[in-house]
Amino acid sequence: MSNHASTASTAAIQPNLSDNTAATDDEPSKLSVNNEVALAGLPPEPDIDALLDIADEASVTWVRQQDGLKEVIDALATCGRVALDTEFIKRDTYYPRLALVQLNVGDHIYLLDAPQLQLAELWQALMKVDVAIWHACGEDLGIFYLLSGCPPLTNIFDTQIALSYLTGQLQMGYQQALDDQLDMHIDKEQSQSDWLQRPLSDEQEQYAIDDVRFLPALYLSLEYELKKKGLFEYVWADCQLYASDLYDAQHVEDEAMYLTMADYRYTSEQMAILQAVATWREELARATNQPRTFVIKKQAVREIITEKPSNMRELAHKTTMHRSMLRLYGEELLKVIKEAKNLHPAEHPDCLLPPYRSKNKVLSKAVQHVIDKQAEKIGVPANVLMRKKWLAQLYEVIAFDKDLSELPEGLKGWRNEWVMQILIPVIKEHKTELQQGMGINVR
Repeated sequence: MSNHASTASTAAIQPNLSDNTAATDDEPSKLSVNNEVALAGLPPEPDIDALLDIADEASVTWVRQQDGLKEVIDALATCGRVALDTEFIKRDTYYPRLALVQLNVGDHIYLLDAPQLQLAELWQALMKVDVAIWHACGEDLGIFYLLSGCPPLTNIFDTQIALSYLTGQLQMGYQQALDDQLDMHIDKEQSQSDWLQRPLSDEQEQYAIDDVRFLPALYLSLEYELKKKGLFEYVWADCQLYASDLYDAQHVEDEAMYLTMADYRYTSEQMAILQAVATWREELARATNQPRTFVIKKQAVREIITEKPSNMRELAHKTTMHRSMLRLYGEELLKVIKEAKNLHPAEHPDCLLPPYRSKNKVLSKAVQHVIDKQAEKIGVPANVLMRKKWLAQLYEVIAFDKDLSELPEGLKGWRNEWVMQILIPVIKEHKTELQQGMGINVR
């Protein structure tokens, strides 16, 4: 724990809600503000030592009974921003088991004993907070969406995303973030412990508290640096995009789950088998509440796609499907595979489009030059400005003459003006090479 002698000034700790909410009506060109404009709306530079003192002094309250949740809901209604984390276990179940919810409203930390509580009111209250601060919120938001039934959140600030803008490191851990930004060290040894045990050990409880104790200070430090560089609105937009993507990932139909394992080299028949097997695996995993990989691991699914087994002997000897699952569900799976193989070709799902591959690096170099130039211009790391997945999707749109409405969502926001006016014209200059690199016959 930190031990700092300085006291916090009001300016350093009071929320500035007007600064914490990104403008959504600005045109893309207005997002590239110059330093003078950025500094004009800059909040006071945070006193990190003072913020850490406040973090050390925050009260901690366990909420184990339903009537104790009212205090939490009331605090959320007035706090302006809240730092959050969850602890859960999903090693041997399909549905994660939420064990603990940690909330830091500024001067008070709440530990919610999730298995003992009905949390519907909490989820609704969190939607209304101006800023919900998380670090690497992917799994946490997945659980939020699963349990709450709420629409995509629009108040997310993920400090991991924010740090990527300042460091170029896409997946900086919380421990490193605190070390680098606040010169604060925390212990992360309890991350894989049993969070459903009661009572928690002292070490577990301290770990849970520390996961949110310093998040407000980290947020204020990052907010200041980002606004000083004119990058805050970019980060805010990407955080909301991520929250929306996580919502979509949580609501994928069973019949579409196969796309996460599909390969462009698969034939249409193989795609049909993959879709059938993946759908069956998803339904069985959910019905029996066990992880997908407990039913069939991805390697075994790939082996089924390539070997197309038609009897138990082939399923046993040509795949690595676990023998216990083979005994329980082998015959059922063989029926699924047979039905997929018997489909008429017109019923097969589409094959994936091939990625761009070429020994000729003219296109790649031209595109990278444009990305690097824009990244330097606006002060955003190149790997944050353009993700590999987005570029691959953009190549598909151009190579196959798709409508520009099919651009990935990440290229429709603040990046869109640059993509439309500069990047796409450069790609189109090399369209023949692009199409050849994707296996399209060009006359």
